[in-house]
Amino acid sequence: MSFTAEVKNELSRQNGECPTCILAEASALIRVCGSLSFSGSGHFSVRIKTETGAVARTIVTYAHRYLGIDTRLTVRHSVLHKSSNYLIEIVDQPGLADKLVRLGILLPGNRLETGLPEHLLQRQCCRNAFLRGAFMAGGFIADPRNDFHLEIAVTGEDLAQGIIELMGTLGITARLNRRRGAYAIYLKSFEDITALLTAMGASRSAQAIENVRRVKSVKNDVNRRVNAEIANSNRSSDAAVQQLLLIDEAERLIGLRKLPPAVREFCRLRRAYPELSLAALGQECDPPASKSALYHRLLRLQKLVQEAKEGDAGNEEEECRSGVQ
Repeated sequence: MSFTAEVKNELSRQNGECPTCILAEASALIRVCGSLSFSGSGHFSVRIKTETGAVARTIVTYAHRYLGIDTRLTVRHSVLHKSSNYLIEIVDQPGLADKLVRLGILLPGNRLETGLPEHLLQRQCCRNAFLRGAFMAGGFIADPRNDFHLEIAVTGEDLAQGIIELMGTLGITARLNRRRGAYAIYLKSFEDITALLTAMGASRSAQAIENVRRVKSVKNDVNRRVNAEIANSNRSSDAAVQQLLLIDEAERLIGLRKLPPAVREFCRLRRAYPELSLAALGQECDPPASKSALYHRLLRLQKLVQEAKEGDAGNEEEECRSGVQ
């Protein structure tokens, strides 16, 4: 089962805090995944399509138990996609127009409502219920182990802007993207996604995302530490190679036995422990020396090699002059 289906299953088991919550949620369910048809003056029918069994059950339950509306349910199974499609039909029946007005789908005079049903959204619990219905009908949420992404697809721009405003009352910042004739309301922030799930009633799913985020945070911290250690190790290795080359040069130009005792000890230890950092190499000294002390011995060695090179260059120049005379 996908993470989206898990969230919708959890939401389908939520009960509104007041009777209007049921109407607000039913309104969003029908508005987002339903289509309204006119068949003459004052005659209507509604077709609702969904791929989620929990959503289909919720719509049928609300229609029968709370609205007194008769429905027809058709289930189609796709062998290719290994999934089911649910078609709920609300055929024309007495009083249907009044009930659609009550749900905020129609306005008095049988005009379509394009925005939010404000009369159903006076309380925060009802606004949360409307958001719950909208997500159940047209929502998608990515598996948090891969990405933090939640979206709700609707067909009308006014409805989309209204849902964004509802989310704004919860301190949630949503964005809108037009996609193939529809409007996708989407969230990319972990904080916004968990806040919306909690408000809608999917606290268990919100906690699951929080747990994933903690694991990701620990993994990222470990990776940063490991990368830092690798980088430090690489820098130490490169430095050790340069130091070994310097020691070889000192042996050729000066001779290790002629070096000061402390510098000679540094050369001996570096050759014996090429993999150690200066700090670790200092612990091999007798007595142990600090990283700073080892660094100054290295600088002393560099200075001695440089002086030896300059001395050789001066001797070569003198020999050349003598040959010319």
